[in-house]
Amino acid sequence: MTAAAADRPLDRADLRTLGLAALGGALEFYDFVIFVFFAVTIGTLFFPPDTPEWLRQLQTYGLFAAGYLARPIGGIVMAHFGDRIGRKKMFTLSVLLMSLPTLALGLLPTYATAGYAAPLMLLVMRLLQGAAIGGEIPGAWVFVSEHVPARRVGLACSVLTAGLTAGILLGSLVATAINLSFTPQQILDLAWRLPFLLGGVFGLLAVWLRRWLHETPVFEAMRARQQLSAELPLKAVLRDHGAAVIRAMLMTWTLTAAIVVVILMTPTLIQKMFAVPAAEALLANSVATLTLTVGCVLYGLAADRFGGARVLALGCLALLASTYALYHGLTLRSGAQAAPPLLALYAVTGFCVAIVGVIPSLIVRSFPAPVRFSGLSFSYNLSYALFGGMTPLMVSLMLKLSPHYAPAHYVGALCLMCALLAITLPRNVMAGDPGRAAGLTGRV
Repeated sequence: MTAAAADRPLDRADLRTLGLAALGGALEFYDFVIFVFFAVTIGTLFFPPDTPEWLRQLQTYGLFAAGYLARPIGGIVMAHFGDRIGRKKMFTLSVLLMSLPTLALGLLPTYATAGYAAPLMLLVMRLLQGAAIGGEIPGAWVFVSEHVPARRVGLACSVLTAGLTAGILLGSLVATAINLSFTPQQILDLAWRLPFLLGGVFGLLAVWLRRWLHETPVFEAMRARQQLSAELPLKAVLRDHGAAVIRAMLMTWTLTAAIVVVILMTPTLIQKMFAVPAAEALLANSVATLTLTVGCVLYGLAADRFGGARVLALGCLALLASTYALYHGLTLRSGAQAAPPLLALYAVTGFCVAIVGVIPSLIVRSFPAPVRFSGLSFSYNLSYALFGGMTPLMVSLMLKLSPHYAPAHYVGALCLMCALLAITLPRNVMAGDPGRAAGLTGRV
C-alpha cells in the first residue's frame, strides 16, 4: 500500500462499510446481552419452582457465563476459515448463527411444559450464541480495519466498538420498555419472549444488511498473490507471534475490566454498597453507556491523529482517575456529605471507559494479515473467557478487604498495567506502520 493510499480520507464506500458493520454489530450484541436483563424471569421459568432462590440465580448466571466459555471455540473455528476462505463469509455467518438461537430462545418451552429439558435447551442456545459472538467481534474488527486506509484503522475499530456498546444500550432500553409496558405477571406469562423474538428479527436484518458488503481489499490482494497461510493459521500464530498474543490478552483483560466492572456490575454494586435507588442507578448507567458509545468514536479519531499507544496510555490514566472519583463520590454521598451528582460522575466515567475502543486497533496491527483473524480471535476470546468470567468473583472477594473502593482498585490496577504496556509496544504497532497494517508484510 502506498503512502498516499494509506493517508487518503475516508470515501463514501468506507463510510457505508463502517455504518453497516457497526449497525450489524449493535444488533448482534443486543442478541447476546438481552439475556442478562431478563435473568430473574428466566430463572423463575426454566428451573423447578422449589429451587432455592440463591441456587436459581446461580444456575441462571451460569447459563449466561456458558456463552462466554463457548466464545474461544467459535472464535477459533471462524477465524481459521476467515483466514483461509475470506473475511466476509465468516462475518455474515456469525450474525446468522447468533440470530437463529436468539429467535429460538423466544420460542422455548419452560420448565412447566418441558421439565428438565427446558434448561438444557436453554444451555444449548447460549452455547451457540457464545460461539457466534466469539467469531463476530474479532471478525468485525478485522473486516473494517482492512477496508479503510491504514491511517484510519483506529477510527474504524472504534466505530465498530461504539456499535457494540450501542447494542448494550439498546438491550437496556428494550428491557425498560417491557417492564414499563407489562405487569410482572404478564412478563412471566408471555412478554419475556418479546425481546428475544425481536432480537431474532434484528439478527436476520443484520444478515440482510451484510449482503451489501464486499470482501476486504487486503484479503483479495493476498488471494491474488497466493499469500494465504499455507498451514493452520493458529499454529503459525502460536509459533511465530507468542509475544503479540500475550500483549493482546493483557490489553483485552483491561477491556473486560472496564466493561464488566464499570458498565455491567456497577449499577448493581452501588445499589447494594451505597443504597442508591434502582431507578437512579439504571438511569445513570444508561447515560454512561451513551457517553461510552460517543467516546469510542472520539478516542478513535485521537488515536489516528496522535498514535494509538499514546492515546491508550493517557486514556487508561483518565479511566483510573474517573473510576476512583465515581466511587469516592458515592462514599461521600453514603456518609451524608456533599458529593457531585451520580449522573455526572457516571457519565464522565463512561466516557473514559471508551478508551477500550482503541485497544482493538492496536491488536489488529500486532498480527500480519494472513493470520490476523486467528491471532486477534484467539487472544481476545481466550482472555475474555478467562478474565471476563473471573472478574466478578475477584471484585466480590476484594469487597471484603475494601468495601467502598474494591471495584476502583481492580480497574485501576489494570489501567496502570495497560498504560505501561502501551508505552512499551513495538514501534510498528505504535506507529501503525502502513505496510504491516495493510497486511502484506510480516512472517507467516
